[in-house]
Amino acid sequence: MTEPSPAPGTPPADGPPGPTPLPAPWRGRLVRGRRGLVAAGLISVLTLLLGFAFAVQVRSADTAAALAGQREEDLVRILDDLTSREQRLRQQLEDQRTAQEQLGSADSASAAALAEARERSRTLGLLNGTLAAQGPGLEISIADAGDRIGPADLINLVHELRAAGAETMQIDGVRIGADSEVTGTAGDLSVDGTPVEEPYTVLVIGPPQSMETALKIPNGSVDRLTRRLGTVAIRQSDLVVVDALRPVRTPQYAEPSDSD
Repeated sequence: MTEPSPAPGTPPADGPPGPTPLPAPWRGRLVRGRRGLVAAGLISVLTLLLGFAFAVQVRSADTAAALAGQREEDLVRILDDLTSREQRLRQQLEDQRTAQEQLGSADSASAAALAEARERSRTLGLLNGTLAAQGPGLEISIADAGDRIGPADLINLVHELRAAGAETMQIDGVRIGADSEVTGTAGDLSVDGTPVEEPYTVLVIGPPQSMETALKIPNGSVDRLTRRLGTVAIRQSDLVVVDALRPVRTPQYAEPSDSD
């Protein structure tokens, strides 16, 4: 007996029914719907970006309304422009941060240079006698009962102390500088034009032991002063105060050099 043939369009009895294809008008609507979703998504992103960037100038609702009428390719171009603008703003912000760091480094360098200049000025002031000083050193007393100690004896004493490491000193309240001079005659001495009287008191800052040893070497200052019937007393001290000051002198001929 012959089975009747299935009618056209009837699915086989032994298998699940296949998917039913959409009519052509529906497929067109679906494609247009997907494009609409893409455009709507772009509009939403642009609305958020423009609403944030121009919140002070326009309202988000107005921005969304303006974007709604744009074509898809226009929306993509606007998004690219906003991305480029964001990158420029980020680069400007980074440049500002770099400039701020450089300014901070320059300020630190200037502060370090200023501190170094102040330290140099302080050191020069101590050495040339324009600043008071204190530190370890010697207290020297020289008696001259016979008025036989002359200018050369005190000058030699100063030179020997400096050669032994003396940094600054004063004689009878007169600060000794690089251009100091001792004048007069034995028993009538002056230091930088100021009369001094025996017993001469010398206060000197420097290495105590080295300076005392230098003064006591054979034919040194102590030896020579003793031969002149002078009496020399030396006392080492951990704290010698040299507070006599020299006036600041303005150079008459010398000028700073611009050369390195």
